[in-house]
Amino acid sequence: MGSGNWSTDVYAAAAGYRARSGASAFQYSDSMRASRPRRAWKAHPDLDPKQVTTRESRDSDEHPETLAIAVLFDVTGSMRQVPRTLQTRLPELFGLLLRKGYVRHPQILFGGIGDATCDQVPLQIGQFESDNRMDSQLGAMMLEGGGGGQKRESYELAMYFMARHTSLDCYERRGRRGYLFIIGDELPYGQVAPDQVAAVIGDRLAERLPVTAIVAELERRYNVYFILPSGTCHAGDSEVVATWRRLLGERVLELDDLDAVCETIALTIGLNESAISLDEGLDHLRDVGAQAAVPSVGRALARYSRAVADRDGRAVVTHGSGAFDAWVAAADGPGVARL
Repeated sequence: MGSGNWSTDVYAAAAGYRARSGASAFQYSDSMRASRPRRAWKAHPDLDPKQVTTRESRDSDEHPETLAIAVLFDVTGSMRQVPRTLQTRLPELFGLLLRKGYVRHPQILFGGIGDATCDQVPLQIGQFESDNRMDSQLGAMMLEGGGGGQKRESYELAMYFMARHTSLDCYERRGRRGYLFIIGDELPYGQVAPDQVAAVIGDRLAERLPVTAIVAELERRYNVYFILPSGTCHAGDSEVVATWRRLLGERVLELDDLDAVCETIALTIGLNESAISLDEGLDHLRDVGAQAAVPSVGRALARYSRAVADRDGRAVVTHGSGAFDAWVAAADGPGVARL
């Protein structure tokens, strides 16, 4: 996995074929729903985490300095629209990462998160890919739309898999952490449960792991972010925001336009790689015709941009008319809460 190169032309041709033929971009999920009762739903074999040793992001002659980027999203309830949005916005993500020079050799993995206490398909994890196979990877996602209604999903189970079942050359060869974005609107469970790990992944876990411990383990090899989109059941929920801020600090990004999710991911990487300032990134959005995403991305990244500037010892660029300070004020969430 991880060979080849992304082609917007290939993506457009595939999208055009689906439009002409009436085929769905999520044929696997649609077929599963149409042909099987819910109790028989299961993950596509390519995305099933059971008994997977590792998902690998590897260097090659074609891609000598890869950077692993994982995007995991909640597929329960109102969050089920997220993969559809990602699928339509993939060209924008790659256009910014590659054409604007944020990352030379990205390898992207997609995954879906449900609720291991009640869902048939609580976790799906793809491969790290450099080419248009990631479009197929999204298309193989089972969009269950379940969840237990208790304001918690199995984010901690997904983080466990990523911490213990991925291998990244960017980290192992060069000491450079990859990126993990979780897109959701609920709380993680407070502990990683051994029975769920055994049933979904196949590992034997001797005891429960606190979610704080698995986050710390995960952050050794990934820069971890949580994106909370508006329009979902718990967008703006003070408990959800504060809990994730306790776990991840300024790397919690509240996004008021789901259509800007790919642009937000790209600019977050550009900022953390010190490839751009927020001003420059927003100008890049205008350059590629994504003007509509500018306000939402600016608001989502205001707080994080300031933290990066402080870390790098750079002056924060103010946008002229006080807009940046307004974005910072809007992005500041409530105080920190305990799990």
